[in-house]
Amino acid sequence: MALLADLRVLYHLAVKPVRGRDHAERMESFYSGQADAYDDFRRRLLKGREEMYSSLELPDAGVWVDMGGGTGSNVEYRADDLERLKSVYVVDLSKSLLEVADKRFKERGWSNARACTADATTFQPEEPVDVVTFSYSLTMIPDWFTAIENALRMLRPGGLIGVVDFYVSRKYPQATAERHAWWTRHFWPAWFGNDNVFPSADHFPYLHGHFEPVSVGEHRAKIPYLPFVRAPYYTFVGRKSESV
Repeated sequence: MALLADLRVLYHLAVKPVRGRDHAERMESFYSGQADAYDDFRRRLLKGREEMYSSLELPDAGVWVDMGGGTGSNVEYRADDLERLKSVYVVDLSKSLLEVADKRFKERGWSNARACTADATTFQPEEPVDVVTFSYSLTMIPDWFTAIENALRMLRPGGLIGVVDFYVSRKYPQATAERHAWWTRHFWPAWFGNDNVFPSADHFPYLHGHFEPVSVGEHRAKIPYLPFVRAPYYTFVGRKSESV
């Protein structure tokens, strides 16, 4: 059964055309046929999520927004903290994934968690936000820089942003950052681009320019069924300046 589920996911990743007149329709086209098998496959593909989420400071009665949160599985990394939070918003454009999230929240009794069909570039809750997270979602947001600026606006001064995602380095990155080889910088954008996932050389420096770094990491992840390749990914936790 697990292999059949993987084959269905791989079909949507590698074969099935993604169609739609806008970003929301393309997201639903991509995810609707794999929503129920999404979490298990992504658990093996998308590394660094647990480490990033576990490192975040979630204050009592705090507000957390998970941008591009899909099925709500990211919330499970902080399950023991959910009851003491005021609100948790899981924001996504795929209704199929959010249906899984809504079912998860009801089964867990998390009445303070909400699945929101909305765009990460425009969504704004009607309350100050303590933490905003992006887990492998910035690479799927065409206007990712607008999404980061939107997160900056909603965060209270001193609030945190947490990001984990695929990326490639610039040809000449800042001195403290890793420099990827030519093959890495060109192969992964072409590979992931087939699924409208766009690893960027600009995410890392853009985050550094808008937030005070708290913890940063650059890593490589195994890809299921591709044993000899490693995809680069990063984790970034930053703080909004108290003066902003």
